[in-house]
Amino acid sequence: MLHDSVEVFTWFKIYFIENDGMAWGTKISDFVSFISDRSAKVFLTLFRVVAIFGIGYWLYSATRKFSPKVLILAITLIFAGALGNIIDSVFYGVWFSGSEGQIASFLPETGGYDTLLHGKVVDMLYFPLYKGYLPDWIPFYGGEFFTFFEPVFNIADMAISTGFIMLIVFNKKAFPKKTSAD
Repeated sequence: MLHDSVEVFTWFKIYFIENDGMAWGTKISDFVSFISDRSAKVFLTLFRVVAIFGIGYWLYSATRKFSPKVLILAITLIFAGALGNIIDSVFYGVWFSGSEGQIASFLPETGGYDTLLHGKVVDMLYFPLYKGYLPDWIPFYGGEFFTFFEPVFNIADMAISTGFIMLIVFNKKAFPKKTSAD
């Protein structure tokens, strides 16, 4: 939910959004109707915790094998971003009071807004590079209002995305083919 925003430039705003799902607020319960939102949140958080152990092992293994620096940097960014989002998912609800209509307080005497594993991830970076109506000649979407790059995200998301982009762009350097001499 959008709480507050600060315009830094016309193409960059800082928002305060508490996201209790995945990308763009999507929840597992949006796809699997028999799972409640609370159960879906616990499942997502536990999946993230398991994933961080897998990414951590991958990073450990890559450094032990003296893998290319670009691979180690990419894995490190993915690991750090995932860890940041996990900290929010696991602890944010316990550490902060609710922020509906007020500024949240850290470690409130009455306790946080939710229990362990039910925290929301805070997203804050918004880059609406273009807002306007699409030309009528564009099939299916012509004449509709459009915002280019509408997602609101956080620094952890940037780290994860940057790590994945590095793996794609520098794929041959990150995963060199072994020669027969190796």
